[in-house]
Amino acid sequence: MELFSPAWFSALLAIILIDLVLAGDNAIVIALAARNLPPHLQKKAILWGTFGAIAVRSIMTVFVVWLLQIPGLMLVGGLGLVWIAYKLLVDQGGDDDHGPMATTFWGAMKTIIVADALMGVDNVLGVAGAAHGSFDLVVIGLLVSVPIVVFGSSLVLKLVERFPIIIQLGSAVLAFTAAKMIVSEPWLKEFYGGKDVWSSGHTPHIAAHLATYAVAVVGVLAAGWWASRRARDEKPSDDDGQAAA
Repeated sequence: MELFSPAWFSALLAIILIDLVLAGDNAIVIALAARNLPPHLQKKAILWGTFGAIAVRSIMTVFVVWLLQIPGLMLVGGLGLVWIAYKLLVDQGGDDDHGPMATTFWGAMKTIIVADALMGVDNVLGVAGAAHGSFDLVVIGLLVSVPIVVFGSSLVLKLVERFPIIIQLGSAVLAFTAAKMIVSEPWLKEFYGGKDVWSSGHTPHIAAHLATYAVAVVGVLAAGWWASRRARDEKPSDDDGQAAA
């Protein structure tokens, strides 16, 4: 593709749009993972989390052709992301620090890197496809995603502090992304009908898509609510502590 040609600019615009859409998931993960950290570590987690996300995405971009040949990649990534969405929802910053989003910098970084690695498949495939083999466009796409993720993470973090319900919304978005990865798994093409299922109008395949999205989102939210409620019920109250004393 010729540099600065109309086709080049068209591909660049497509990559920027892809980054705007898909980088939102990364921003949500980073913000939710960093929300339990002390204020002086939150900015550090956002910056290093973004760096880690871009590094993982860069490595995946280099090996994108090889990644496409791994059977079950989208399915495993989707299931892993469902678990991440659940754990992000359950960890509400209580006294326990055994979850993947513990109130430590490295605990948050572990969650960010793992989640970004799982979600990076969609972004890498989208950018690589839009670039049509142009390495300079791939590099520009990676650079463009940096400010998007940093700004998005900072914004989401501020909103979470003011509106805690965004934690549930963020986990729902991640669960939706996970379902999207699962229904895109080539191994399950006969069950889900592939990418053209919506235009084909095949009712069983469409029903399978909708059911997967519903189970992922509702299941994560319901499981997170139940686990959080059980944790609150098991936690001794102040009155119990005083009585024991």
